[in-house]
Amino acid sequence: MPAVIQQEQGIANALPALDLDFVRSQFPAFSEATLAGQAHFENAGGSYACRQVIERLHHYYRCTKVQPYYPSPAATEAGAQMDQAYVRLAEYLNVRPQEVHIGPSTSQNTATLAQAFAQVLQPGDEIIVTNQDHEANTGVWRRLTDAGMVIREWSIDPESGALDSAQLAQLISPRTRLLTLPHCSNIIGQINPVAEICQQAKAAGIITVVDGVSYAGHGLPDVTALGADIYLFSLYKVYGPHQGVMTIRTPIAEFLGNQSHFFNADPAHIHAHFVPAGPDHAQVAACNGVAEYFDALHQHHFGATQAPSASSKDTAHTTDSQQRAQRVAALMHAAEQALLPPLLDFLKQRNSVRLIGPQQAENRAPTLSIVPARQNPAELCAALAQHGIMAGSGHFYGYRAVKALGVNTQTGVLRLSFVHYTRAAEVEQLIRVLDQVLD
Repeated sequence: MPAVIQQEQGIANALPALDLDFVRSQFPAFSEATLAGQAHFENAGGSYACRQVIERLHHYYRCTKVQPYYPSPAATEAGAQMDQAYVRLAEYLNVRPQEVHIGPSTSQNTATLAQAFAQVLQPGDEIIVTNQDHEANTGVWRRLTDAGMVIREWSIDPESGALDSAQLAQLISPRTRLLTLPHCSNIIGQINPVAEICQQAKAAGIITVVDGVSYAGHGLPDVTALGADIYLFSLYKVYGPHQGVMTIRTPIAEFLGNQSHFFNADPAHIHAHFVPAGPDHAQVAACNGVAEYFDALHQHHFGATQAPSASSKDTAHTTDSQQRAQRVAALMHAAEQALLPPLLDFLKQRNSVRLIGPQQAENRAPTLSIVPARQNPAELCAALAQHGIMAGSGHFYGYRAVKALGVNTQTGVLRLSFVHYTRAAEVEQLIRVLDQVLD
C-alpha cells in the first residue's frame, strides 16, 4: 500500500468531514456565471485555480510587476514573494526549499533533466522506463539511446494496465543507473507503490525519477517518505498556476550540475540550475497561493498552526508542518474515495464499456478511463458536454499505455476525473447522463 495512504489511514479516525461549502467558496469558478451548471470532470487535464492563487497573480501584476531582487520596494517585495514560494511548497512536500525547482512545465523540466543525465551517464548505462507513463516521463529518456544509453522497458499488463514488481527485479542489472516511473498513470489511474519501488531501487544504487502529475492534485506527497530522488508534478493540476514543480535531492542536484548559464553555477543560484529559461516571476510568486489554500483547509478543519517564515528556508521542516500536510492530503483523499464506488459500480455494470485500471476504489485515483464498445470517445465526450458534463477524450500523452492496452490510439479513451471539490450530486449527475448517452 502506498506510504502516503498508510499515513492517511493512520489519522483517518481523527478526520472531520470535508466541508464542501467552505472548499468551493475558495474557488471563484464555482460562482462564475458562465460555468453555472457545468460539472468539471476533466481535472486530470487541469483543475480550477483557487482564489489565493488568483489573488497572488493579481497582486503581483498590479503591484510588483518589475524585475525582482533590486533594492527598490517593489522589486524587493517581488523577490521576497518568489523566495517564499519555495519555502511554502517545500513545507508541504517535506523537502528543503533549495530542493524545489519551479519551471515552465513538467514536460520542460523532464527535458532539462534528460539533458543533464546525458552529460553524466556513460554509453552502456541502462535506464528503466515504463509504458504506463505520460510521454513527458518516458520519451525524453528513450531518446538517450542517441547518446549510447540502453533503455529497458518495464511493461504494463495488457489487460489490467498494472506494473508487476517481479518484472522490475528482472530488469535491474549492474549497469542500471536510472529508473523512471509514474506515481499514478493519467490513463490507468492505479496508484503505484512508489515507496517500495524507490526502496528497491535505492538498494541497487539506482536513481529514481517519479512523475507525480496525475497524483499530486489528490494530495501532495511526502517526498522524503516516498524516497524519490526526483519528483515532478504540474501545479495547474494542483489548483495553481501553469508551472511545473520538480524536487531534486541535493546529492543528485550536485551530481547533475548546473544546467543554466555558467555564471549561475554558484549554489546561491540553485533555483536557476534546472530552469535554464529563467523563472516566470509572477507565476512563481503565485505558487504561494497553493500552500495558502492548503493552510486554509487545515485551519478550517483542524484549527490554526504556525506556518514557517521565510527565514526558516534552510532548516528542516517541523513535525507540525508535516502533520498539517498529511492531514490536508488525508482530507482530500477521504472525500474523493467516498465518491468513487458509485461511479465504478455503474461503469462495471455497463457491458458496452471497458473500464481501464483497478475496478475497486482502493489504490486508485479518481481518474477513470473507459473505452466504449460502439461509440467514438470524442463523440461521447461531445454528448456529455451537451448535458453539462466537462470531460475529455484521446490518449492524453499516454500513447504507449493506450497502445499496450489494445486501444485504438487515434480515438483513445473517454476520461472522467474529479478531485476533492467535486460534489456527490455532480457524480450522480454524471451517472445519469452516462446512462442516457451510452449505447
